[in-house]
Amino acid sequence: HGIPEDHATGAAHATVAPYWAARLGKDVIRAEQASTPGGVLRCTMRGPDRVALAGRCAFYMRGTITL
Repeated sequence: HGIPEDHATGAAHATVAPYWAARLGKDVIRAEQASTPGGVLRCTMRGPDRVALAGRCAFYMRGTITL
């Protein structure tokens, strides 16, 4: 439909990072999404159920929520 996809999918990496971190015995892993155009993420384990993701991003929107 002409809608560009994310270069790297954070939700997917947050799911697989704990598996690979445990399997490799590391707290920090470098992940690469191999699809075009692809992307690189740094996945840091912050406990057994939390993953911090870091990488390049494109700022595309700013908003304000008023309660």
